[in-house]
Amino acid sequence: MGDSTVNPLQGCCAEKMSVKVMKIGVPKESSGETRVAIVPNSLTKLAKKGYEVVIEKGAGAAANYPDSMYEEKGATIGSAADALSCEIVATIRVPDYSEMKEGQILICVSDPFRNSTQVKAIMDAGITLMSMDMIPRRLSRAQAMDVNSSQDNLAGYKAVLLGAAHVSRGIPMMTTSAGTIRPAKFVIMGSGVAGLQAIATAKRLGAIVYASDVRKTAAEQIESVGGRFIEVEGMDDFEDESGYAKPLTPEFIQKVNDTVCDVAKDADVIITTARIFGRPAPITVPASAIKNFKPGAVVVDMNADVGGNCEVTVPGEIVVVDGVTIIGVETLPTTLANTASMLYSNNITTFVNSLVDKEGTFAISEEDAILVGSPEGSDFYVNGMGGVLICKDGKIHPKQTRLAGVIE
Repeated sequence: MGDSTVNPLQGCCAEKMSVKVMKIGVPKESSGETRVAIVPNSLTKLAKKGYEVVIEKGAGAAANYPDSMYEEKGATIGSAADALSCEIVATIRVPDYSEMKEGQILICVSDPFRNSTQVKAIMDAGITLMSMDMIPRRLSRAQAMDVNSSQDNLAGYKAVLLGAAHVSRGIPMMTTSAGTIRPAKFVIMGSGVAGLQAIATAKRLGAIVYASDVRKTAAEQIESVGGRFIEVEGMDDFEDESGYAKPLTPEFIQKVNDTVCDVAKDADVIITTARIFGRPAPITVPASAIKNFKPGAVVVDMNADVGGNCEVTVPGEIVVVDGVTIIGVETLPTTLANTASMLYSNNITTFVNSLVDKEGTFAISEEDAILVGSPEGSDFYVNGMGGVLICKDGKIHPKQTRLAGVIE
């Protein structure tokens, strides 16, 4: 299990420290999470970089990756303790870190701004935390590691299928001997990765698709995948330097809600995707708007796990309010566990392989923009934000000043 006499994490601001390539442990996910962090097909790529992988027995079963597939690719099947004792532990959600020790590396999606108590406990335990949802997504090199995009893409696709499955009419236009069926109308609120995939999927099903976004520059993207852009008077480009939507004034939020919900009054399916990084989801469908939607309409709330975009969403449940069905599935990628795991595994594999230098050693470099963010003065510099490296040696990374204000 690597060279225990050398600690790669010593010195929070060290430019570069390295050790021999280590073992990666993959424990079972917590209850309700069907995905697995590393799939069998990633093991060959990891082995080429010198990694050995320990999979907890049954870790991939819920995603249809049996232990035998891992063994065929060279992984060791062990207990939870075996996986959690490896130098690197790779998961999707935060695991039971009480079983981990100082100096280990945890790679997961920690959602640090919403889970600050967990992050502080991990930091205080001396565990190095690399949170994949903090990837500097504007860097071209980061695109193959961007777990947010890979999972959001699938979520947008599945949201459309859920909406289509619950609405009581067909989606495409059909000309039959019994008459012509007009195409269904979809309204997609938000056009990030999930929204664009939702637009494209609904369009492929034959729907007429309208879409909105607070970023005026999104109009071209919406139209490129077959959507019709809903423009709001006074709209500007509400995007921050990290590529996420900025928080908006209550007045403008009201104007956007009123405009988009007016377009959605006769829609068959409304899909909400608006998400602000590190904050509760904004309300884009107030309870008052539901009363104006037509009977039988379906709302798919993609952000039920962070409060929901629809004011009457019940996380984890499907409810009917004023004749409108509201679907509050909390984590849509878990409903496509096999594919979602494969994409996540590809992201993780690309990331951990990038940490192995030309000499074949695992290296944590303070010059790696993926780990620590771009330097000040760079076009990709984001004030107060680093990269995926959240903490090490019991200290939050010095570039994570926004997060430090929440945790410390």
